[in-house]
Amino acid sequence: MKKQKMTTKMISVLLAGSILFSGCASTTTILSNPSGARVFLNGESVGTTPHTHTDTKIVGSTTSVRLEKEGYETFNTSFSRNEVADVGAIIGGLFVWVPFLWTMKYKDSRTYDLIPSSGNQQPATSIQQNQSQSRIDQLRELRKMLDEELITEEEFEKERKKILEDN
Repeated sequence: MKKQKMTTKMISVLLAGSILFSGCASTTTILSNPSGARVFLNGESVGTTPHTHTDTKIVGSTTSVRLEKEGYETFNTSFSRNEVADVGAIIGGLFVWVPFLWTMKYKDSRTYDLIPSSGNQQPATSIQQNQSQSRIDQLRELRKMLDEELITEEEFEKERKKILEDN
């Protein structure tokens, strides 16, 4: 009986410890359209898309992202560790206060649309440049709306096609 009680306590401690420490790390997958873009996190090259990023930063920490691909404009953005509540860290925080620093985590994945650069084309007129910049701004705003979950993936793709097809 004493041995069974000891085993139950040991299992409880191991379970609580695993919940506590599993809540510290967060992972997100960085995707690009088209894939194969070089990924720079906080100015450091980490590979190409798709790229899986894992860290143990605390809530509110921000990571800057730069994507580069030949024939496409450099894309700069950032993401913060405040996107999704982490149940494991919240439960772990009930046992030890420290895990409350990791109660939020990243979204599972994020996709960035790269804009073809106009550097390889013939010089455009001022009007064409303004239209191109306007499309870029529209695409970025559309992506932001998707990232903030204001629109669905279907709505995003439909509007993206409209913007890219309009000349």
